[in-house]
Amino acid sequence: MVDLAQKFDVLVIGGGNAALCAAISARRSGASVLVLEGAPKFYRGGNTRHTRNMRCAHDAATEILTGPYTEQEFWDDLLRVTGGQTDEELARHMIRESKDILGWVVEQGVRWQPSLGGTLSLGRTNSFFLGGGRAMLNALYLTAEQIGIAIAYDAEVTDLRIEDGMFLSATLKQPIGGATEIRAATLVAAAGGFEANIEWLKQYWGEAADNFLIRGTPYNRGSILKTLLAKGVQEVGDPTQCHAVAIDARAPKFDGGIITRHDSVVFGIVVNKHAQRFYDEGEDIWPKRYAIWGRLVAAQPDQIAYIIFDSTVLNSFMPTLFPPIKADSIAELAGKFELDAAVLEKTVTEFNAAVRPGTFDHTILDDCRTEGLTPPKTHWARKIETPPYYAYPVRPGITFTYLGTRVNKQARMVMKDGKPSANMFAAGEIMAGNVLGKGYAAGIGMTIGSVFGRIAGREAAQNARN
Repeated sequence: MVDLAQKFDVLVIGGGNAALCAAISARRSGASVLVLEGAPKFYRGGNTRHTRNMRCAHDAATEILTGPYTEQEFWDDLLRVTGGQTDEELARHMIRESKDILGWVVEQGVRWQPSLGGTLSLGRTNSFFLGGGRAMLNALYLTAEQIGIAIAYDAEVTDLRIEDGMFLSATLKQPIGGATEIRAATLVAAAGGFEANIEWLKQYWGEAADNFLIRGTPYNRGSILKTLLAKGVQEVGDPTQCHAVAIDARAPKFDGGIITRHDSVVFGIVVNKHAQRFYDEGEDIWPKRYAIWGRLVAAQPDQIAYIIFDSTVLNSFMPTLFPPIKADSIAELAGKFELDAAVLEKTVTEFNAAVRPGTFDHTILDDCRTEGLTPPKTHWARKIETPPYYAYPVRPGITFTYLGTRVNKQARMVMKDGKPSANMFAAGEIMAGNVLGKGYAAGIGMTIGSVFGRIAGREAAQNARN
């Protein structure tokens, strides 16, 4: 039983990767640590439960990585997906620190496995967790318990007492008992974004947000973020920007996870409810640009789209939880989704006529392209002409939001007057907007959480001692 009456050195709000890295880092630095996880124990860990891998810089191949991934290459990839919308000092600091994380998390009980194949093409850049995100979380929780970190579940923080940039206490609400005041010398906020708060999303997206599916936890409602911003912490990031991918429209509203994501876009075409293409399906290498498709579908009528391909590519990508819809003709396929059959047939026919032959290779920007078609398909273009035909319905799947708290290199929150907070730190999705102004590169969310979690815990422990 956790003694909530004692004053802790470090209070960590959140229960995912960033929170656990912060808690372990603080504890190993000599601090007493309390972790408050708002979810029940079974659902602990936020979006980390659904992850598979982490992107870290490294100078040479390892047992689980096929080659080097330099700091400069990591930076170039980040620059490409964000379009320059990133804090360069913080981003380069994160990339540099990420080189130590691969070994550090192993010391905390996490195990790696060789990378997965398919369309991901991440064998050189990303390390995969043995057993996935939940196994990674279980390892971190086990370590946390073994080294004496206090953990409370179903522990919703409803208010924070902050004066002149200094955290004083938190108000805790649990299913049994009334409100409890939690005192700590320092605070680490690692409670995620606000993607599960549909009403908050609607402030920026309008009614379209009703059609969004939330890939991760239903517990990331942004209450801690909202409280911090209301009490003087400087915000960072565009509230309309988020990590959003195309996921199966048949997925549940919340918690569908990684198995609802579609990697099949590059193998076919994508049409909207009017049976028309709306974007280049072959724009860039998939793991660097797959996150654009959530936002693209969000901008289409009724936030729905359909990935269409033929039997020649059925086994070319990682399958999802839901099987594709099958038909013997394009017209029959259109009927199954209530699309205009004549329009869809015209779209496919015009696409096929525009395809120019080349040597197909989904791991590079190949020379299979269209000519005279708007929008073009600049790579991986092959005719859709071999029945049976298949389609997946997709909607925007929101992973996490980019509006967050501004931090410095010590993961210390920055107040609206530009001064660093006296004793408040942040890690993970709640501050990801410092690095991710827009776009996404596979595995970088875990990098942000691990790197800044480790920094926040270390710095919070030192702050508490002082």
